[in-house]
Formats: sequence, C-alpha cells, structure tokens
Amino acid sequence: MDSDAMYHEGMRRLQDVRDTRAIADRLVQVTVHAAFTPEDRSFIEACSMVFVASADAQGRPDCSYKGGLPGFVRVLDERTLALPDYDGNGMYRSWGNVLLNPQVGLLFIDFEKQKRIRVSGRAQIAEDDPLRSEYAGSVFIIRVAVEKIFPNCPRYIHKMQMVEASVYAPRDGYTPPVPAWKSFEVFRDALPARDRPEYASSAASDEAPGGPER
Repeated sequence: MDSDAMYHEGMRRLQDVRDTRAIADRLVQVTVHAAFTPEDRSFIEACSMVFVASADAQGRPDCSYKGGLPGFVRVLDERTLALPDYDGNGMYRSWGNVLLNPQVGLLFIDFEKQKRIRVSGRAQIAEDDPLRSEYAGSVFIIRVAVEKIFPNCPRYIHKMQMVEASVYAPRDGYTPPVPAWKSFEVFRDALPARDRPEYASSAASDEAPGGPER
C-alpha cells in the first residue's frame, strides 16, 4: 500500500518531529494490507466485541462498543465484513453517521491473547440485507467494504480474562431479558410502541403477590 495514501500532512508532521517517518513507512510496507488473510478472518470471527469509530458529515467523531457472541462479525470475502445491529438505546449515533459519512474505523481486541487488528473502510447499513435471517435479534446489517487492515503493537493491551458472555447477547432460540433501564419510569412513555407491552407486563408481574421485593 502507498504510504502517502496511509498518512496525511498532520501525521507526517508528527512523524518528522519524532523521526519516525521511516519506520512508519516500513510498517505500511510490511503490515498494512487491503484483503483479509485467513489469520485475519480467524481472529475477527473469534472476537466478541468491536469498537467502531465514525464521524458525521461535518467530521465530528463518535466511538462506540458493539458486542455479541464470537462470530457476530463475519468476514464475507477478502474485502468485506458484516456485523448486525442489535436493539440498543435507539440513538443510532454510529450507524446514523454512516448514512451521511460511510467512512468507519473498526478496532478488534483480544484481551486474553493481547492482540488487536484495525480495519478501515466504507460502511453501508440495510434493513433488507439477506444476512438478517442468519442473525437472531438483528435489526439492520452493516457491511464494510475494506480499504485498510493492519495489526497494532500489543504492548499496552492489558491482559484480561473473559468471565462470561452478556446475557443480552442475541442467539438462536433465546430471548434476552429486558434491559433494566427500559423499565425506568422516566423512559417508559418514550419507548417505541413495540416495546411497551413487555414492560407493562413486567411491571404488573413485579406488583403481583409474591413478586420481587422492592
């Protein structure tokens, strides 16, 4: 990959201050690629989380965490990956940005093996993507046309151990529990109509004899 396509003027200025231009160029030559390798695929599809950086049409940034069971992000081919949008808080900051500015940056981290990969590309979001039928609990599917893939030095990754998967992570044949915040009175009247019966039933159950103590 061309180093000039990897670095803009601001990056070059700091590289020159620290005399790192040569090593920065060498890293591009050695590590940066535009097609997934089998090792990339194996690593990404084993991850249970990804951090997504996006920006709006004015360049104002946002960063979000997306989680699921391992395999929720799929490498579809050498230059495309896909991930589901699951029910969340309804703000749609990341995927709303994608509708106006498709450029995204993805960061995959394995805290146990202390490894990470960055993926940059152009994303698109669709409700009618055929992959939705393969993702239990998905609302939209996001596909990313990859432009750059590169591993990062792992030296500052803190070693942590996975304890358990989130009980909210969608999966086949499983109904996740209702997130507690959606039952808070301050939010109830603003919930979409499709959600309200669940919380009304939950509240009624809580108030019934033998229900949870308050």
